[in-house]
Amino acid sequence: MRPDDLQSLTQPGSVSVRGDLVLVNVLTPDVTANAYRGGLHRVALDGGGTRRWTWAERDLAPRISPDGRWVAFLRVTERGKPPQLHVMPSDGGEARALTDFELGAGVPVWAPDSRRLAFTSRVPEPGRYGAPLVAGGEAPTPDAEAPRHITRLDYRVDDVGFTTDRHARLFTVDALDPDAEPVELTDGTFSALDPAWTADGEAVLFLAERDLGAAETFHNDLYRVTAAGGAPELVVPAPGAAMLPVALPDGGVLFYSPEHAPGTAAIARNVSLWRFDGEGLTRLTDVETVDCEKAAGAPVVTDAGVLVAVRNRGAVELRRVPLDADNAVLADLELLAGEQAEVKSFAADGDRIVAVVTTSDNTGEVELVGGGTLTDFGSTVPLRPSVELTGTAPDGYPVHGWVVLPEGEGPHPVLLAVHGGPFMYHGWGFFDEAQVYAAAGYAVVLPNPRGSAGYGQAHGQAVIGGFGTVDVDDILTVLDVALERPELDAGRVGVMGGSYGGFMTSWLAAHHGERFRAAWSERAVNAWDSFSGSSDIGWFFTDAYCGPGLEAQRAMSPLTYAEKISLPFMVVHSEHDWRCPLEQAQRMFVALRRNGVEAEMLVFPGEGHELTRSGKPRHRAQRFAHVLDWWARHLS
Repeated sequence: MRPDDLQSLTQPGSVSVRGDLVLVNVLTPDVTANAYRGGLHRVALDGGGTRRWTWAERDLAPRISPDGRWVAFLRVTERGKPPQLHVMPSDGGEARALTDFELGAGVPVWAPDSRRLAFTSRVPEPGRYGAPLVAGGEAPTPDAEAPRHITRLDYRVDDVGFTTDRHARLFTVDALDPDAEPVELTDGTFSALDPAWTADGEAVLFLAERDLGAAETFHNDLYRVTAAGGAPELVVPAPGAAMLPVALPDGGVLFYSPEHAPGTAAIARNVSLWRFDGEGLTRLTDVETVDCEKAAGAPVVTDAGVLVAVRNRGAVELRRVPLDADNAVLADLELLAGEQAEVKSFAADGDRIVAVVTTSDNTGEVELVGGGTLTDFGSTVPLRPSVELTGTAPDGYPVHGWVVLPEGEGPHPVLLAVHGGPFMYHGWGFFDEAQVYAAAGYAVVLPNPRGSAGYGQAHGQAVIGGFGTVDVDDILTVLDVALERPELDAGRVGVMGGSYGGFMTSWLAAHHGERFRAAWSERAVNAWDSFSGSSDIGWFFTDAYCGPGLEAQRAMSPLTYAEKISLPFMVVHSEHDWRCPLEQAQRMFVALRRNGVEAEMLVFPGEGHELTRSGKPRHRAQRFAHVLDWWARHLS
C-alpha cells in the first residue's frame, strides 16, 4: 500500500439488520476532492455479495425500524456541511430530510412503534456557529462573535471544540409525518448523550453528567424524560462515566461503565457491562478480565444473552453475556466473532447476528455469525499480514506485539511504532500506517507494553506514576524479539509514534538513543507541567497518571531530558490539536534546535489530534509522503 492508495481503501462501518435486510455504511477517502465519500450498501444474506443502496455524498449510521419498513440514517448532502437525519422506505425510494440544524444531527434511535426517532444535536447559542443573534438575522462571522465567558474546566473537547456554548440537546421527531418538526426534550443547560427508548415507548433514556452537569464531574448518570416532555428524572446514579444505555423489556436497563470513586477520573479502567433492575445495580462482567469496547456499539439484547464487544490481547471479540451473569470472567463468555481480528460493529435480529470484522490484511468484511462471510470489502491493494511476537521483559513479565513484514528476504530496515493512549492498543485489525510502511520496505514492530488496554486492568494501570519504566522495558523487549528474525536489520532502526506514542518516541530518543537512527514524534506530550493547563483533559489527566507534584511531572517529561537527544528528530503536530496542544511540539523543537540537534518540525493547519485517523484525506496522504521521505533519508 502506497500513500496514493489511501483513496483505494474501502472500509465498512456501522451495520444494521432486520429480517433479510442487512445495511452497512462504507467509507472511502477521496484525496483529490479532499473529502470522505460513501453510501449505504445492502449485503445479501445468501452470500451473493453487496450492492450500493444509496448514492449521496456520504451516508452513515443506518438504523432499520423495528417493523423493517423504514431506514433512518445520517446524510452529508454537501461537502463541508454537517450530517442531517434522513429516512427512506426499506424497499427503496427517495430519502427525506428530517432535520436542518446548524451543527447537524446525531445517530438516530427508533422507538418501538417504528414511527418516532430520538437523537441529539448540538444547538449553538445565538450568534455562534452559524446561528443568528435574532431570528431571521444574519449570523456573525467567527471573528465577530462575542467573547466566551468560561467558568468551568471542562469547556472544550478535541475534534469537537468549545462545548458549553453548544450543549447537545435531546430531540424526537415523527419520521413518517412529512410536516413534523423535531421536538426538543432538554433545554440546553447540560449535554444529553446516548439516547435510548424505554421498552413501552413512553419515554427516552439518556446520559448526562451527574446533577445534570451542575459542576465538573467524571460521572455520567442515567436519566429519563417522557416523550411528551417534562423535567428529566434520575434513573440510575452510575458507578462511573456511563455509556450507551439499552432498555430491557422488563423495565430494566443495561449500560457500559468503568467504576471509579466520585471526583476521580476513569484512568486505565476497564469498561464493564452493568444491569439496573429497578432496584439495584449488578456488574455483569468481571472488572479485571473484561473490557468492553464501546466504539463497536451499544450492547445488543438477544434471547440467548447480551452481545458486547470486548478488547482482548489486540483483538476486539464479539462475546455473549448471560443476562443473569454476575461478574462473569472473560473465559466464561461465549466467543462469537473476532478471534485474532477486530469487530468494528455488530447488530442482531432474533438469533441472526451480523458483524463487521477487520484483520491486519483486510479492511473489513461483513460476517453472519455462525454462517461465514457475507461480503468482503477488502482493498484491491495488496496488504501484508501481521506476525505475532511474544517474549519476556527483564522483570519476567510477558510481552506481546506484532511485526508487519515487507516482501523480500531483507535485511529490512525497522520502524518501531508505539501506539497512543496509553490505555489503547495495537491489534489484529487493519492499520493503514503499518501497511504503507511495509509496502515501502520497512518491517514495522507494534508493541503493546504495560499501560495498554486489553490485557487486564492491572496491566493498564501498571504505568500510573511510572511513565518511562516498565513500559520502556516492554517496548524494547518486543523490539528485541523482532530483531531476532534474520530478515530484520538491527543496525537500521527508527522509532515513531503519536500522542503517548509520541511521548515514548521522545523518551526513547533521550534515554536509549543509541538504539535508533532517527525519531518521528507526533502529537506528543513532552511536558506535563504545561499540558496540565493547555490540554482539554490536562486538568485531570496529568495528576491521575503522574501525580500532582511538579517534581514528579517534570521527571516524567521528555522535555526535561532534551539535552540527551542527539539523533535526527522530526516533530509533527496539528495546528488545532487540543488534546496535546501545539505548544508541546514547539517547546521540544526549540529545545532540540538550540541544542544543535538535526530537528525539523511539520505542522498541519486546520487539523486536530485525530489527523492520522480522520483528518482531511489530502493531509493524510501528504503526511505519508513526509514520513516516507524522512525514513528514506535516515534508514537508507
